[in-house]
Amino acid sequence: MKLPYGWSRATPVFDDQNLVSCAGLVPVMALAERAGLSELVDERVAIRTTTVRSAAVNPAGKVTSIIAGMAAGADCIDDLDVIRSGGMRRLFGGVYAPATLGQFLREFTHGHCMQLASVARAHLVNLVQASGLLPGIEDQVFIDIDSLLRPVYGHAKQGASFGHTKIAGRQVLRRGLSPLATTISTSQGAPVVAGIRLRAGRAASGKGAASMVAEAIATARVAGASGQILMRGDSAYGNHAVVAACVKAGARFSVVLTKNPAVTAAIASIPDDAWTPVHYPGAVTDPDTGELISDAEVAETEFTAFTSTKHPVTARLIVRRVRDRAHDQAGDQELFPVWRHHPFFTNNTEPTAQADITHRRHAIIETVFADLIDGPLAHLPSGRFAANSAWAICAAITHNLLRAAGTLTSPRHAAARGATLRRHIVTVPARIARPQRRPVLHLPEHWPWAKQWKTLWHNVFRPATGPPRVA
Repeated sequence: MKLPYGWSRATPVFDDQNLVSCAGLVPVMALAERAGLSELVDERVAIRTTTVRSAAVNPAGKVTSIIAGMAAGADCIDDLDVIRSGGMRRLFGGVYAPATLGQFLREFTHGHCMQLASVARAHLVNLVQASGLLPGIEDQVFIDIDSLLRPVYGHAKQGASFGHTKIAGRQVLRRGLSPLATTISTSQGAPVVAGIRLRAGRAASGKGAASMVAEAIATARVAGASGQILMRGDSAYGNHAVVAACVKAGARFSVVLTKNPAVTAAIASIPDDAWTPVHYPGAVTDPDTGELISDAEVAETEFTAFTSTKHPVTARLIVRRVRDRAHDQAGDQELFPVWRHHPFFTNNTEPTAQADITHRRHAIIETVFADLIDGPLAHLPSGRFAANSAWAICAAITHNLLRAAGTLTSPRHAAARGATLRRHIVTVPARIARPQRRPVLHLPEHWPWAKQWKTLWHNVFRPATGPPRVA
């Protein structure tokens, strides 16, 4: 591709009021309204005492404006101005300036964030019903919980403090804020955010986890999870409060236990002939011997955890062991094998090897974190803690909305990254026309994903009235 020399004498002018850069927001935001987003905000979010009198006016319009900007790629308050460019005001009513939206976010308190979180859960339930999100939810559901540390800078960030994070495999201290998130996924559907809660950077990873798990299980039940629910978590969530929340809600659990003398003794009690190789998906076999190149093995034993509490829990302790070759860097033949053991505690009824594979799929929550960091959670834009908390909840609503839009677009887009959905579906340029007073959107010719885009359009706008026609 080469640019002709004549373009060096061209004059760019930003003056066309009929062009829009994000025509895909039309079906995406229509889907949000089909799932009742504005009505839920009006019903549940009430800001009665404000610093600025007009800041709390029309919370539904302001929340939807923030979500529309995030869906278009905004990762800070100033970027929300993208929804006011060109002919966007001709497509949408009630489009707000970034300064107005920033002032609105700064009026939030902890109670208002709880109200917005309830909107996010109810909207997810409605999206599942409106778009077929989370296929197979009636058979089995996986709930995953984890936290991350988002770095922040400057001295005006409320709640910012030093917490532990892992960079390049090493634990480091970093100043930031720590969102705790739960996700819901199925064997056929990509994960969506069931809840997100912002905490101080120094907060322990498991702080507030039990209530988050209980809310996620309740949300999954309301969304249609009538079968088995399995909650998965790492060692930060292998405690009595989280496991008790699962048992009380009728869900199964699969959590890593921190090694202590009792766990170590249980591992040592496993006989040598009980260990069996585990065949992970995508594992490689030796072409000469036909054996797995991986030397991971699993075994299990019965274990009673949390014996110091009033309600100890007896379940399966499944242990995965991998040969430790770190001591053999010089290539000398080892005298006897040394193993590293990785135990987790579960009441999952699957066979040992399959239960281990299922537990290790807990890492799917990292794909959600990657999407959020590559999108709205690239920054926590406000100096006020509650405003950043509301921003994180809006980011979760946006993630679920894009995931639902992808489900209505094509099987490929149903599991696509958020950046891919924005590039293929949302940030599509278009020109607005009104021949014979009928609105028409003229989109680029030979758009690579035109067929999928129209599929989303027709799935969202099933009635033949209302929306502009796609040329």
